[in-house]
Amino acid sequence: MNVIAAVTAVPDRDAAVAALDTLRAWAADASQTEIDALDPSLARLLKNVDDYPDFSRVYPEDFAVGDNYKATLPDLQNGPSSLIRGAMQQIQHVGISNFRLPVQFHTRDNGDLTLETSVTGSVSLEADKKGINMSRIMRSFYKHGDATFSFEVMEAALDDYKADLESYDARIQMRFSFPMKIQSLRSGLSGYQYYDIALELVEMGGVRKKIMHLDYVYSSTCPCSLELSEHARATRGQLATPHSQRSVARISVDVNYDADCLWFEDLIEAARRAVPTETQVMVKREDEQAFAELNAANPIFVEDAARLFCEQLQADPRIGDFRVIASHQESLHSHDAISILTEGDTFAAQSIDPKLFSTLFHVG
Repeated sequence: MNVIAAVTAVPDRDAAVAALDTLRAWAADASQTEIDALDPSLARLLKNVDDYPDFSRVYPEDFAVGDNYKATLPDLQNGPSSLIRGAMQQIQHVGISNFRLPVQFHTRDNGDLTLETSVTGSVSLEADKKGINMSRIMRSFYKHGDATFSFEVMEAALDDYKADLESYDARIQMRFSFPMKIQSLRSGLSGYQYYDIALELVEMGGVRKKIMHLDYVYSSTCPCSLELSEHARATRGQLATPHSQRSVARISVDVNYDADCLWFEDLIEAARRAVPTETQVMVKREDEQAFAELNAANPIFVEDAARLFCEQLQADPRIGDFRVIASHQESLHSHDAISILTEGDTFAAQSIDPKLFSTLFHVG
């Protein structure tokens, strides 16, 4: 059986003009509904160019916004529930992340410091509300931007934007890098160590929690590797070195409301008491030797680290619930050794963020 394919000739310009004339002739007697039902690209061809408004293309420098004009502006985020897309479900937190500004903080030893701070602010959104105006979170925060920040000032900011956004639950988190001058081990030099710290104020169901997070960076020498190295020296006269690696603990504590102030420096020093092998800032040869001796005196597995931090946190009456996440970024293995220890309900969780441990790498 022979199949003959029909070949359609490509129309020339005259044919296209004739087709457009035919379309416009049809549109002259068609209703607007019939025209709108066409393919959008065809419907646009039928618009009367003479009816298209002549918009200004010059930015109106002198235009002033009055109250009457503002009242006419559309506000879709505060529209009726009929505008909701998807499930009509409560959203636990909606807001902004990484809103940055310089903020003053009280410190225990160095007065008030101004630090670049990344702010995350969120509120709950009831099931029948379309959305929130994100800028209100920033505006509420800026009301207190010139104050020296503490948890009390954070509470005032949280009260403001809860009221502005008519929400029940809310959260403010402020992240910054905190400088602290640290002495070298033996040379007498000193330099600034920078600690990643976050303050978090959370309100859920009318209950508020003050939470402080700290990333503490230290060296961990493997106890097993140390003993094996010493065995090689003692039994065979073979020089060997134990493996040690840069390690990170993320310590999160629920600060008791009725307790004395828990300063940034207090939490850092508690971490250093638990694991004294903090990475060094200023190092001469005598400091490097001292660091090797300090590591040999404090070999730790990742399990040891979690429990040593736990011991210090349990001893501080200003701290309630807490969590310790430790990551020993192995120089022996191609993988890391990790542990998570929690006390209380605040940080208890059955699931772990798949990217959690990838956020514990501290690079220069």
